[in-house]
Amino acid sequence: MIKVGVVGAGHLGKIHLKILQASTLYSLIGFYDVDAQLGRTLEKELGYRFFENEDDLCREIDVLDIVTPTTTHFTYAKKAIDYGLHYFVEKPITQNLDEAKELVIRTNEKKLLAQVGHVERFNPAFVAAKSALSSPKFIEIHRLAEFNPRGTDVSVVLDLMIHDLDILLSVVNSPILEIHASGVCVVSKSPDITNARIQFENGCVANITTSRISMKNMRKARFFQEEAYISVDFLEKKTEVIRMKNTDAHEHEFSMIVENAEGEKKQIIFEYPPITETNAILQELESLAYSIKNAVPVEVSLEDGMKALELAQKIIEKMDINA
Repeated sequence: MIKVGVVGAGHLGKIHLKILQASTLYSLIGFYDVDAQLGRTLEKELGYRFFENEDDLCREIDVLDIVTPTTTHFTYAKKAIDYGLHYFVEKPITQNLDEAKELVIRTNEKKLLAQVGHVERFNPAFVAAKSALSSPKFIEIHRLAEFNPRGTDVSVVLDLMIHDLDILLSVVNSPILEIHASGVCVVSKSPDITNARIQFENGCVANITTSRISMKNMRKARFFQEEAYISVDFLEKKTEVIRMKNTDAHEHEFSMIVENAEGEKKQIIFEYPPITETNAILQELESLAYSIKNAVPVEVSLEDGMKALELAQKIIEKMDINA
């Protein structure tokens, strides 16, 4: 089994510790947190081994799982590289592009594997939809969340929208042509609601709305492409594919016939891909273990994380307020 250690025992760090403890691919050696009192409490109550400093932890592991505030991602990732460790780093990859670029260079030089925690790539609803996605021309994404003070020290773009920016860039294989964005600060000093319109060189247009001051939670994406519409509900874990094809003698069980003004008949087929219920965080962590064991590329690379961060920063720059 791969020996792993966690740095950061906050809200998400505790989730990682629990998942890694139960993993069949990892052996959880222990964790480090700057809050020694918290560390000792978790060690006493839950049995995770607490290390007084990160260097002692790094000497005993193969993989470092970085679940700390974004401002420290670069520091701990460099620490992992210095110790020759593969590593997992939560999103966003770093707080700026210069740091991200340095991590890419240094990680590649040491021939280490590193993965960024863009967890929606492993959402079972998105996994079920991937085979149906082919050159979408219009994409609409809504990510609405009820207010939570945690994370409001940064723009909602880096807090929440970056999930969807990564999804977008993983689906649309084309350079960006133009970006329009606007944002409003409602209860925070950084934007709480943002809309971005992104146009790609291949003609695809994406409209993304993200809010952390909504009355209800919503995480939905809609992809429109030639003769197909794909709906992904990340929150409810549901996927629907609606296809349009010429009518034939063999009508699909879940279909209806429509006729346009020219008299052409089309068959509209409703498909509901089976959803395999999985824990997305477990899947992303174990996908790194799989890549290490089999010497294959990771699912979400440092370059992917850097591209998502770059797009997020461009959106922030397009807004008229200090984000």
